[in-house]
Amino acid sequence: MSQHIAKPRTTAVILAGGTGQRVGLSIPKQLLKIAGKAVIEHTLTTFENADSIDDIIVLMTPGYVSDVEKIVAKAGFKKVTRVIEGGATRNETTERAISALGEGLAEGEDRNVLFHDAVRPLLSQRVIADCVRALERYQAVDVAIPSADTIIVTRTHGDDGEFITEIPDRARLRRGQTPQAFKLSTIRRAYEVAAGDPNFQATDDCSVVLKYLPDVPIHVVAGDEYNMKVTQPVDVFIADKLFQLASTATPEQMGEAAYRELLTGRTVVVFGGSYGIGKDICELAESYGATVYALGRSTTGTHVENPEEVDDALSKAYAETGRIDYVVNTAGVLRIGKLAETDNATIEEALKVNYLAPVQIARSAYKYLAETKGQLLLYTSSSYTRGRAEYSLYSSTKAAMVNLTQALADEWAGEGVRVNCVNPERTATPMRTKAFGQEPAGSLLSSEAVARTSLDVLLSELTGHVIDVRQQDPTAGAARASGFEQALASVLDRQDGV
Repeated sequence: MSQHIAKPRTTAVILAGGTGQRVGLSIPKQLLKIAGKAVIEHTLTTFENADSIDDIIVLMTPGYVSDVEKIVAKAGFKKVTRVIEGGATRNETTERAISALGEGLAEGEDRNVLFHDAVRPLLSQRVIADCVRALERYQAVDVAIPSADTIIVTRTHGDDGEFITEIPDRARLRRGQTPQAFKLSTIRRAYEVAAGDPNFQATDDCSVVLKYLPDVPIHVVAGDEYNMKVTQPVDVFIADKLFQLASTATPEQMGEAAYRELLTGRTVVVFGGSYGIGKDICELAESYGATVYALGRSTTGTHVENPEEVDDALSKAYAETGRIDYVVNTAGVLRIGKLAETDNATIEEALKVNYLAPVQIARSAYKYLAETKGQLLLYTSSSYTRGRAEYSLYSSTKAAMVNLTQALADEWAGEGVRVNCVNPERTATPMRTKAFGQEPAGSLLSSEAVARTSLDVLLSELTGHVIDVRQQDPTAGAARASGFEQALASVLDRQDGV
């Protein structure tokens, strides 16, 4: 009779020992905020959400352990079991992790361990799953991608500088990433052997296995181009832009009972709630028991470009319900034309409605949302990624919404107020029909589909994100974002959204 073999536990070890000097920071780079959260929080979120990861330990720069513990506590990460100080070198940090992982293990017991750089916050779930799956057959696993650049080997000749000595075949070259995954017994044995070498030094853990356990094959899992390491100042900009452009996956749609439980007794204020996406959000939220204030120029006479009217609308909602949980702004105008031929009145209208109004709404809503730890939801358009002729006013104000979202998410994080931005693909709304007329059936998203995704975002813990809502094909409804490939598509997308 065959015996059931227990699946070994899998631990993610987040190596966060960097100082941030190369990035020009006074704090460790893993504490730098990108898209409203510290880099390490993005990384921990990825492993927290990975089904194949059982627990997480963090090796942090000495002196900053409490900073990470606060992040873990605030984010509610349940898989993070320990945050301990790292060593003076990468190897010493790994040795400390190996020692911590060995505590409490029964004799003969083994476990899987994934070592990952804290400053690689764009890691995909696919890579994690592939690494854990590979450990079912191999004792050591690396992650790498092909090199798009030609690699040269050089030698320095005195004051004359460097000269090429070799150009390896690029087809066989790979760029190493993390995680690097091992059976704990294997990486421990490699370091035990390495300890006997007085000249031991290594910049990664696979090289330790390669040198000191040459009989152990190291399997290579395909990495991702966007699994970048934030090391240089330009990396901070690139990572932030990738998060900005990334199609953030919204939570799965809930059951009817869950929506009702989360929305009953809540107050939702929607500016631009007269028609289109805003009207559909109002109807959805109201159907699940929320008290909804649908505000619009044509229905309630609310002009979002007038700060006093915005203040009055929010004050009224608060006075009547005693709370405001969610504030949504879908109001906007689409004015197309060459800037040099656009009159001052049109320019002023576009700036007031598309930019100043959301700013005023955010400023007025803050005190109410801070009280309930609620959320502000804004809207952008796929045209924010690439301004094009005759869309200068619209595209630039929509780009501003993305930056406003990220800035406020960061600014309000301490009070627990979340701020997100929905980026719908071309959507069937009265505003669009007015600008473009009737378009082929099935070529546009329905406003109902965008409203449903918007509701899911409001009920989520996301903050500082741009959430794409796209069609899979002409007959499909809203398609949740599927990764950075979608982000790259968005960059090249020449269509306008809302």
